[in-house]
Amino acid sequence: MATHLYLMRHGETLFNVQKRIQGWCDSPLTQKGIDQAKRAGRYMRKHSIKADVYFASTTERACDTLELATGVSKYGRLKGLKEMSFGSFEGQQEYLHPPRDYRRKVGNYYEIHGGESDSQVQERLKASITQLAQDYDGQTILAVSHAGALMHFAHAVGIDWESYQIFPTNCSIFEYSYDQGQFKLLKLIDPIQEIVHNFD
Repeated sequence: MATHLYLMRHGETLFNVQKRIQGWCDSPLTQKGIDQAKRAGRYMRKHSIKADVYFASTTERACDTLELATGVSKYGRLKGLKEMSFGSFEGQQEYLHPPRDYRRKVGNYYEIHGGESDSQVQERLKASITQLAQDYDGQTILAVSHAGALMHFAHAVGIDWESYQIFPTNCSIFEYSYDQGQFKLLKLIDPIQEIVHNFD
């Protein structure tokens, strides 16, 4: 029996507004981020999106988003769902990121600076989410994570995410199924704008 997964990005944070690099470091949700999480919750209730189990990365921004969106207080907190570690770039201004093509070419740019390589974060996300899907076989899972982490996960399971040219905005939700060892991307839901991108 297939496992159903809703993988959600957290709401807007202070560092998002300040355009700071935010991986393993953390910043609180803004009032807009709080409103986004609540609005995402209303969208999920309206469209009967319910889960059997709930998880979030260990960051405050992910946990707060989950609690605000769902009202649940009992959920798992998993380090494996955290954003990529950017090492010494954490908390710095986003313009200090090297060009994307250069980062992709080097592959381990942030690892050199004390963070994670692309392959490390992809392996971490794939292992963590696969374990969830197997542990809760046939159930529905809602987990709150991070934009970069969720795009890395898509890449790790064989999805050429960049070809879609869609960036997961705050509180966007990736919908997957997992069956016989394979993940299938079904939708990307923007509950704030109420836009659904279908991939099935």
